Amino acid sequence: MNENIPLYVNHICIIFEDNLSPNPFYCWPKCLAFNSSRKYGPNEHTRLLPNRLDSTPYLSPDDPAVSPYNLFTVRLVRIFTVFLTILTFLWWLLMIISLFVTPPGFHARGSPFFAFVYASVALCTLGVELLFFAVPSKSVRVLSVVSAVLLLVDTIVILAVEGVRHEEVWIGVASVVWATLISCWALAADRTVQWGKREEEERLTGRPETRRTLGEWAQVLTSSTVLVAVALVVFMMTLNVSLRAFDTRLAPPGERYWVDENKYQIHLYCAGDGNVNGGKGGNNVTVLFEGGEDAVEWGLWQFAEDAVKNGSIGRYCFADRPGLGWSDAAPSPLSASMASDALSEALARAGEEGPWVLASAGIGSLYSRVFSSRHGTEVRGILMIDPLHEDLLPRVGAPGRGFRIWLQGAISPLGIRRLLGAMLRGRSSEDRVWGRAAYQSPRWIFAKLQESLVAASLTKRDVVSSRAIQYKDTPVVLISSGEQIRKDSEWEAAQRDLSHLTDNLKNWDVIKKAPHQVWETLEGREMIEKRLKKLVKL
Repeated sequence: MNENIPLYVNHICIIFEDNLSPNPFYCWPKCLAFNSSRKYGPNEHTRLLPNRLDSTPYLSPDDPAVSPYNLFTVRLVRIFTVFLTILTFLWWLLMIISLFVTPPGFHARGSPFFAFVYASVALCTLGVELLFFAVPSKSVRVLSVVSAVLLLVDTIVILAVEGVRHEEVWIGVASVVWATLISCWALAADRTVQWGKREEEERLTGRPETRRTLGEWAQVLTSSTVLVAVALVVFMMTLNVSLRAFDTRLAPPGERYWVDENKYQIHLYCAGDGNVNGGKGGNNVTVLFEGGEDAVEWGLWQFAEDAVKNGSIGRYCFADRPGLGWSDAAPSPLSASMASDALSEALARAGEEGPWVLASAGIGSLYSRVFSSRHGTEVRGILMIDPLHEDLLPRVGAPGRGFRIWLQGAISPLGIRRLLGAMLRGRSSEDRVWGRAAYQSPRWIFAKLQESLVAASLTKRDVVSSRAIQYKDTPVVLISSGEQIRKDSEWEAAQRDLSHLTDNLKNWDVIKKAPHQVWETLEGREMIEKRLKKLVKL
């Protein structure tokens, strides 16, 4: 044998010196690879092979050198996965920021919670892929397919249904499309790693490895568990998006008007001919209702209809505040003055000019007071139903309350309570849009989060300023909840202070057995209607 010839494992050749051999070389299998190695030197497929004559042909399956990372393709896939993770993390941060302060062009008219959860799904999928990159499994690939299919359904529904597309705009569409692509990428990456792992095992150990170590089984179990949770989240979101699409068939009773440079729409509804007590003429006074913690449609709308039928008032209007009822969500931050400006713009676009009698409840009274201070000559009277005082706004803006609202909003796209209400309690579209289940809507929750964020700062400043410029001769009627006064001494002092809002207090009535929603009792409804009738006729 010629000892000057370099040898590589699996490429051993023997040279015969006699003339009996038909070939000067007799080679073991893979001699052709040996010739290539001798000619070109080690390459990606041969560089890890030992070059000692006494070595064994294959490595141990547990040898660290047996790794899919040996292949450039696998390393490239991992690098690109890291790049996608960085992009997704930046998008996820942007979605969090938009919950508190809306960047220019990133306003979602529904709520940013859907886009945030879709971004979270994409980030979680990539995180699992990176953490367990070298341990591919069939369960991960199956779950990636399930998530990708469900996200594709979400994408189709959002793009196909005009109402949902109007709410999500490009932010929600981009988020769900990105989450879909990331699920597809996770499937492709895991499949690539599986191929690379098999290739390296066959080359370095002689056969694909079928067994797993305990650590690998733990990684497979962890990754599968996380992706099962991700798939369940996506499944719930698919059902919720479908329910939202179903609810878009419910048309609003009034019209929706673009406000704030056409960023979002405010729903405005007016009814009645202006006649009072069945007369042929009216004084053209319109009662402008402002809801409290809920939309006007939930409680006060029916009261207004009854008041018109009874002849107590001749005409009324109401507008849903941003995020409530049929109104779109507004960009953040949203203070009382911003909401009042949106109402004024919607009324102007609708051609409604007043004069007005403002009837408001709870926290809605703050918005009515700001509106009154800016339209003093058009306001004939103010009726406040158990109103919230500006000194109590820190309760609304308490950090603990804000965090609870944010947490509720973060899980609201799953629609757990909305879906259970629809399936088990017979909740209708009316219940979900403006009724008893409206508080479960991500848009409603986002509106409450906006309200909480600026309650003790921007909104309080707006209300305090409005009190300073409020016309002092404007008639005021105050109707308070007896139950609320009995259980909260600060509330009683606040009601007493509001009775001095102007120098023209007409009445201050305390309905002893009425809750905060005074109109829920017969005595409360009768008193509100009686005082409203008096204000309209002034």
